[in-house]
Amino acid sequence: MKNFCVVLSFLFLLGSCQSDPTSSLSPLSLLPHGIPITIMAPDSAKVKTMDLLVQKDITVKGENGYDLQIFASDATSTDVSKIASELKGEVKNNPYFSKIIDETDSNGFIYETKLDSTNISYGFQLVRVMGDREYIFQNALMGTFSEAEIRTMYHAVKEKK
Repeated sequence: MKNFCVVLSFLFLLGSCQSDPTSSLSPLSLLPHGIPITIMAPDSAKVKTMDLLVQKDITVKGENGYDLQIFASDATSTDVSKIASELKGEVKNNPYFSKIIDETDSNGFIYETKLDSTNISYGFQLVRVMGDREYIFQNALMGTFSEAEIRTMYHAVKEKK
Protein backbone atom coordinates (compact mmCIF):
# COMPACT_ATOMS: atom_id res chain seq x y z
CA MET A 1 0.00 0.00 0.00
CA LYS A 2 2.87 2.35 0.81
CA ASN A 3 4.44 1.71 -2.62
CA PHE A 4 1.11 2.46 -4.26
CA CYS A 5 0.95 5.85 -2.52
CA VAL A 6 4.52 6.65 -3.57
CA VAL A 7 3.78 5.76 -7.22
CA LEU A 8 0.52 7.72 -7.17
CA SER A 9 2.28 10.76 -5.69
CA PHE A 10 5.01 10.53 -8.33
CA LEU A 11 2.46 10.36 -11.16
CA PHE A 12 0.59 13.36 -9.75
CA LEU A 13 3.82 15.35 -9.48
CA LEU A 14 4.85 14.35 -13.00
CA GLY A 15 1.47 15.40 -14.39
CA SER A 16 1.60 18.77 -12.67
CA CYS A 17 5.06 19.49 -14.11
CA GLN A 18 3.86 19.37 -17.71
CA SER A 19 3.65 22.93 -18.90
CA ASP A 20 0.96 24.43 -21.06
CA PRO A 21 2.58 25.72 -24.28
CA THR A 22 0.15 28.65 -24.29
CA SER A 23 0.80 29.74 -20.69
CA SER A 24 2.72 32.85 -21.82
CA LEU A 25 -0.04 33.86 -24.25
CA SER A 26 -3.15 36.00 -23.74
CA PRO A 27 -6.62 35.83 -25.29
CA LEU A 28 -6.93 37.80 -28.52
CA SER A 29 -10.36 38.41 -30.03
CA LEU A 30 -10.40 38.42 -33.81
CA LEU A 31 -13.93 39.88 -33.93
CA PRO A 32 -12.63 43.38 -34.84
CA HIS A 33 -11.08 41.70 -37.89
CA GLY A 34 -14.30 39.98 -38.98
CA ILE A 35 -13.80 36.60 -37.32
CA PRO A 36 -15.89 35.61 -34.28
CA ILE A 37 -13.06 33.62 -32.71
CA THR A 38 -10.71 34.22 -29.80
CA ILE A 39 -7.24 32.68 -29.92
CA MET A 40 -4.23 32.81 -27.62
CA ALA A 41 -1.42 35.09 -28.81
CA PRO A 42 1.53 37.06 -27.44
CA ASP A 43 0.66 40.48 -25.99
CA SER A 44 2.81 42.02 -28.72
CA ALA A 45 0.81 40.37 -31.54
CA LYS A 46 -0.05 42.43 -34.58
CA VAL A 47 -3.04 41.45 -36.72
CA LYS A 48 -3.31 42.21 -40.44
CA THR A 49 -6.28 41.39 -42.64
CA MET A 50 -6.49 41.10 -46.41
CA ASP A 51 -9.82 40.59 -48.14
CA LEU A 52 -9.21 38.36 -51.15
CA LEU A 53 -12.89 38.48 -52.27
CA VAL A 54 -13.53 34.72 -51.90
CA GLN A 55 -11.73 34.51 -48.56
CA LYS A 56 -10.12 36.59 -45.85
CA ASP A 57 -6.45 36.15 -45.04
CA ILE A 58 -5.63 37.14 -41.46
CA THR A 59 -2.08 37.08 -40.14
CA VAL A 60 -1.20 37.27 -36.47
CA LYS A 61 2.48 37.91 -35.83
CA GLY A 62 4.11 38.09 -32.42
CA GLU A 63 7.36 37.35 -30.66
CA ASN A 64 9.14 34.01 -30.12
CA GLY A 65 8.32 32.52 -33.52
CA TYR A 66 4.56 33.17 -33.33
CA ASP A 67 3.50 33.73 -36.95
CA LEU A 68 0.01 32.51 -37.69
CA GLN A 69 -2.15 32.63 -40.80
CA ILE A 70 -5.92 32.15 -40.88
CA PHE A 71 -8.03 31.71 -44.00
CA ALA A 72 -11.76 32.41 -43.60
CA SER A 73 -14.17 31.48 -46.38
CA ASP A 74 -17.55 29.94 -47.07
CA ALA A 75 -17.60 26.39 -45.74
CA THR A 76 -17.01 23.67 -48.32
CA SER A 77 -18.34 21.07 -45.88
CA THR A 78 -19.50 20.83 -42.28
CA ASP A 79 -17.34 17.74 -41.77
CA VAL A 80 -14.11 19.12 -40.26
CA SER A 81 -12.38 15.73 -40.33
CA LYS A 82 -13.02 15.52 -44.09
CA ILE A 83 -11.60 19.01 -44.64
CA ALA A 84 -8.57 18.20 -42.44
CA SER A 85 -8.01 14.98 -44.39
CA GLU A 86 -8.01 16.93 -47.68
CA LEU A 87 -5.52 19.42 -46.20
CA LYS A 88 -3.34 16.52 -45.05
CA GLY A 89 -3.34 15.17 -48.60
CA GLU A 90 -2.19 18.55 -49.93
CA VAL A 91 0.62 18.71 -47.34
CA LYS A 92 1.75 15.17 -48.17
CA ASN A 93 2.05 16.17 -51.84
CA ASN A 94 4.74 18.72 -50.93
CA PRO A 95 8.08 17.32 -52.19
CA TYR A 96 9.72 18.24 -48.86
CA PHE A 97 7.06 16.58 -46.70
CA SER A 98 8.68 14.15 -44.25
CA LYS A 99 6.06 12.86 -41.82
CA ILE A 100 2.98 13.60 -39.75
CA ILE A 101 4.08 14.32 -36.17
CA ASP A 102 0.69 14.56 -34.43
CA GLU A 103 -2.79 13.81 -35.69
CA THR A 104 -4.60 13.16 -32.42
CA ASP A 105 -7.28 15.76 -33.28
CA SER A 106 -9.71 14.94 -36.08
CA ASN A 107 -9.69 18.57 -37.21
CA GLY A 108 -5.94 19.20 -37.34
CA PHE A 109 -2.40 17.88 -37.50
CA ILE A 110 1.26 18.79 -37.07
CA TYR A 111 3.81 17.74 -39.68
CA GLU A 112 7.52 17.83 -40.48
CA THR A 113 9.24 18.95 -43.69
CA LYS A 114 12.86 18.31 -44.63
CA LEU A 115 14.74 20.22 -47.27
CA ASP A 116 17.76 18.05 -46.41
CA SER A 117 19.13 16.39 -43.27
CA THR A 118 20.07 19.75 -41.73
CA ASN A 119 17.05 21.84 -42.77
CA ILE A 120 14.04 20.52 -40.87
CA SER A 121 10.95 22.60 -40.25
CA TYR A 122 7.51 21.97 -38.81
CA GLY A 123 4.02 23.12 -39.70
CA PHE A 124 0.41 22.64 -38.77
CA GLN A 125 -3.10 22.98 -40.09
CA LEU A 126 -6.29 23.07 -38.06
CA VAL A 127 -9.88 23.51 -39.26
CA ARG A 128 -12.92 25.01 -37.58
CA VAL A 129 -16.38 25.32 -39.10
CA MET A 130 -18.79 27.77 -37.52
CA GLY A 131 -22.18 28.18 -39.17
CA ASP A 132 -21.55 28.57 -42.89
CA ARG A 133 -17.93 29.71 -42.45
CA GLU A 134 -14.74 27.66 -42.59
CA TYR A 135 -11.55 28.75 -40.79
CA ILE A 136 -8.22 27.17 -41.62
CA PHE A 137 -5.42 27.94 -39.18
CA GLN A 138 -1.79 27.32 -40.12
CA ASN A 139 1.70 28.62 -39.57
CA ALA A 140 2.77 31.47 -41.84
CA LEU A 141 3.96 30.39 -45.26
CA MET A 142 7.28 32.18 -45.00
CA GLY A 143 9.85 31.10 -42.44
CA THR A 144 10.97 27.96 -40.67
CA PHE A 145 9.55 26.87 -37.35
CA SER A 146 10.71 24.58 -34.57
CA GLU A 147 8.42 21.85 -33.30
CA ALA A 148 7.95 23.80 -30.04
CA GLU A 149 6.89 26.97 -31.91
CA ILE A 150 4.41 24.99 -34.00
CA ARG A 151 2.96 23.21 -30.96
CA THR A 152 2.51 26.57 -29.22
CA MET A 153 0.61 28.02 -32.20
CA TYR A 154 -1.41 24.83 -32.69
CA HIS A 155 -2.55 24.79 -29.06
CA ALA A 156 -3.16 28.55 -29.18
CA VAL A 157 -5.84 28.15 -31.86
CA LYS A 158 -7.38 24.87 -30.70
CA GLU A 159 -10.92 25.28 -29.49
CA LYS A 160 -11.00 24.95 -25.71
CA LYS A 161 -13.61 22.43 -24.59
